[in-house]
Amino acid sequence: MSVLDLAPVVSGSTSGEALRNTLDLARHAERLGFHRYWLAEHHAMPGIASSATAVLIGQVAAATSAMRVGSGGIMLPNHAPMVVAEQFGTLEALFPGRIDLGLGRAPGTDQATARALRRSPGSLSVDDFPEQVVELRDYFGEKSTVTPAAGNEPPIWLLGSSGYSAKLAGLLGLPFAFAHHFSAENTMPALALYRDSFRPGAIEEPYSMIGVAVTAADSDERAAELAAPQALSFLRLRQGAPGPLPSPEETAAHPYTPMERQIIESRLHDQVIGGPETVKRRLDELIERTGVQEAMVMTQVFDHADRLKSYDILADLYGPSLEAR
Repeated sequence: MSVLDLAPVVSGSTSGEALRNTLDLARHAERLGFHRYWLAEHHAMPGIASSATAVLIGQVAAATSAMRVGSGGIMLPNHAPMVVAEQFGTLEALFPGRIDLGLGRAPGTDQATARALRRSPGSLSVDDFPEQVVELRDYFGEKSTVTPAAGNEPPIWLLGSSGYSAKLAGLLGLPFAFAHHFSAENTMPALALYRDSFRPGAIEEPYSMIGVAVTAADSDERAAELAAPQALSFLRLRQGAPGPLPSPEETAAHPYTPMERQIIESRLHDQVIGGPETVKRRLDELIERTGVQEAMVMTQVFDHADRLKSYDILADLYGPSLEAR
């Protein structure tokens, strides 16, 4: 079991505080025994401070000592593959055996921001993604002249929310992570496609992980209260008005329309929210149903202390299995 972090910026706070909370959560997760700690790349979003993902991975790796640290993920269309190879070759050289490079094919932002990131008039087609992945891997080869990437290749994962990257990961023999936390309806088809298309490559057998949104608290009622702000944040994103993670007071005062309530209920339906017994039952059912080797937990709540406690509850529930390799 692992951790996914977007370095959430909450209402009334700053990016600096969000980043310091990330370092605090990473140290806390390592003490609790979580296996990996991944940071997600998003851009031009006021509520997410993990946009300089490789920089933040280096800070988290330096603040911890044994836990694997990586990207969930680097959105490869935003970057020249050689630059990504240099960044993650540097990280692997500094923290050998602890870095993961998760790759996604979406820009993780709007098209105008994607163009600004690449400084090119048009965005890459999704059809370019396989070639980008192959090019990136070549830079890590022993014969590569790209320093320090040459000889310092971290494990590469493909990330996805549909079948495209699932099939590509299978064909390339790479581990695969699926975004169940925002594309639950596609989870089972994508995992089946990955396993059916798998050919031995970087790994000999299929290895899969799902991202899961989990909010754990002392009771089901308290967990529902804590989960409500991130649902409102998602609603605002859908409406083209992204912002910091709202407070519980802002959330309660929002004048929800019937359609908005329907969107929020749909958003929360596939999340694992509740007290310890509810969380254990629902998470066990999900892991058994999907057959994945790992679950990567994302917890987005307003108060940092509540976020720490949610991971405390998971550690109490799963104990030594957190570090299962």
